[in-house]
Amino acid sequence: MTRAIMHGCNGHMGRVITGICDNDKDIEIVAGVDPFDDGHNTYPVFSSIKDCNIEADVIIDFAAAKAIDALLDYVEEKKVPVVVCTTGLSDEQIARIKDVSTRVAVLKSANMSLGINTIFKLLKEAAKVFAPEGFDIEIVEKHHNKKIDAPSGTALALADSMKEVLDDDYFYRYDRSQLREKRNPKEIGISAVRGGTIVGEHEVFFAGEDEVIEIKHTAYSKAVFAKGAVSAAKFLKGKGAGLYDMGDVIA
Repeated sequence: MTRAIMHGCNGHMGRVITGICDNDKDIEIVAGVDPFDDGHNTYPVFSSIKDCNIEADVIIDFAAAKAIDALLDYVEEKKVPVVVCTTGLSDEQIARIKDVSTRVAVLKSANMSLGINTIFKLLKEAAKVFAPEGFDIEIVEKHHNKKIDAPSGTALALADSMKEVLDDDYFYRYDRSQLREKRNPKEIGISAVRGGTIVGEHEVFFAGEDEVIEIKHTAYSKAVFAKGAVSAAKFLKGKGAGLYDMGDVIA
């Protein structure tokens, strides 16, 4: 049994994860952390992570970016592994996560979906086959109209996974509106669509002569990210210091 602290327990994702753990015999949330609490949880809830005195095997973090600093202080002091799912972190916070991971197990991924992280692996193999044959690579990501960043972190991670196995002269192209020239064969195009309530959709196209290969992932609810976070928490229990990602979970 994995004992977990849910950091950000009363946010949308915290509630979804709580529901998943309630129906999973292999993991239990023993405490939550959230500044806003209406008393609906079956576990104790603390307004700040520094006040939490419940022992646990792992922390699942789906809180606001401003809360990550206090969380990392706690993780380092208590030596409790942490799954960091919070997005929108600053460069300084990301650097701190990497530093803390040299002393405590930390899992951080651009996307917690098991499906997306499997696609990362598939894209590396696909890029090694299609790029040398002159296939153009394009990524199109779609999200709801309230998402403020573009392109998505997942789209960039998809591109990064391919660039790892491609020549150094490949580069990202985000906008062609000011260009009046043919497509550079070494560019990876990344386009963003914002509208409605789209949870998340990512498509990668390998376009060659007379054929197109498409690899696509669609998230129909945020539950896919919650399920991945729970799998990551189980994986991280008992792990030694290091910076892990979802690729390690599905390896």
